[in-house]
Amino acid sequence: MAYDCDVLIVGGGPAGVTLAVLLAQQGTSVLVAEKEAAIYPLPRAAHLDHEVMRILQEAGVADEVARTSRTTARYDFLTADRQVLLRFEGSDQIGPGGWPGANMIHQPSVEQALRAQLAALPKARLECRWEMTGFVEDADGVTATLATPAGERQLRARYLVGADGARSPVRTASQIAFEDLGFEEPWLVVDALVDDYSKLPDINLQICDPARPTTCVLMGEGRHRWEFMILPGESAEQVSQDVFVEKLLEPWGVKDAVRLERKAVYTFQARIAQQWRKGRVLLAGDAAHQTPPFAGQGMCSGLRDVHNLAWKLTAVLRGADDTLLDTYQTERGPNLRATIDMAVMMGRTVCITDPAAAAMRNEQMLAARAAGHSPDGNVSYPPIGEGAVLPGTPAAGSYFPQPVAADGTRLDTVLGSGHWLLARSDLDRADLAPFRDQLEGWFAKTGVEAVLVRPDRQVFGSGDPDSLKAAWAALVGA
Repeated sequence: MAYDCDVLIVGGGPAGVTLAVLLAQQGTSVLVAEKEAAIYPLPRAAHLDHEVMRILQEAGVADEVARTSRTTARYDFLTADRQVLLRFEGSDQIGPGGWPGANMIHQPSVEQALRAQLAALPKARLECRWEMTGFVEDADGVTATLATPAGERQLRARYLVGADGARSPVRTASQIAFEDLGFEEPWLVVDALVDDYSKLPDINLQICDPARPTTCVLMGEGRHRWEFMILPGESAEQVSQDVFVEKLLEPWGVKDAVRLERKAVYTFQARIAQQWRKGRVLLAGDAAHQTPPFAGQGMCSGLRDVHNLAWKLTAVLRGADDTLLDTYQTERGPNLRATIDMAVMMGRTVCITDPAAAAMRNEQMLAARAAGHSPDGNVSYPPIGEGAVLPGTPAAGSYFPQPVAADGTRLDTVLGSGHWLLARSDLDRADLAPFRDQLEGWFAKTGVEAVLVRPDRQVFGSGDPDSLKAAWAALVGA
């Protein structure tokens, strides 16, 4: 049976469209089926880190996203009387990914940039108001049934990716269960348009006040967000009323500085799908996992998923063994679990409403901070332990940094997409001259003569260049 596309992606949000762009850039034919008619026009995700901006750089939209994003120097967790419990600093500095550590965004603008990029790629299609109602898998592919404005339609693809959100019909149809990580709290999210920045904080804040745990963070250009924990006895309808929201904002002194744009009640959860791959069906983003927002890793995690998945699907479609896709969850699972653990730790720090328990928390955390044992500083997550890497070689599974030249040129722009084989002797090349000092530092620190960097900028392995080439060829079938 003929294929309509190589990969059918159900879900046209940031993860699904980014995956489609990355695949289509490599010549893979891809169709994105999105049930909604248009991009959701109001803010949702707030934050992208430096690694995810690098992914968007590969997708061709990072500069556009950066133009409307804002940076902030700190993320503070404060007591009700504004003592520092946790402080994460340096988020406005350039991170290893070659972009600022924290980029506060306007999600609809990010999605619009991604969809425009997708529309320019001849191997890609986005179809709105197409809703998957079921699929049948066989040894060679997946046949999906979709409800479209023109009636029911069947599509055949080699692989199906569910990037269709927390309620994921793809996950449900695949009968994949969730592991519940034991965090569930209802919060009111309030987004505002800013008329006077001088009356707003210029850093991100968690106010650990047992009377009302509160978040206050920057958003993309022209916007700001507050989040308020919903207390026992309060209903979603009650807290969503304008008069209630105005009372919540009163202590912030922003009455004439902001205008309400959006109010929404969310239940912050921590869950991971037990399987991210089942035959020719894969899950990504919120379909595979949900995290509380306190670490700002929700959208970031989805884009990390598809960066890992894109090169592997490309390799398999070009002849690599299908078992390469089994490394997707093996590699992403531990990193994702660590980000959720961090978010849950932050959430449990914030979401204490018992005054006695909050006082005990404050005493313990302030003492730990005074003694230099506070779990803050620069956040890092574990490297790849096992998967599509050469175990036992120095730096295997670690993140390969992207140096930035004095004129703002980034390494990836010079070396391009795909995998790289870099030897220490290559640093004399003219194209690498602007990055020589930073790359030389990496080689000196790791003590290797050559490194093979995967398309997702994780280190495959290091050592002898010929051995690295042979090992990579064996993995990807080329």
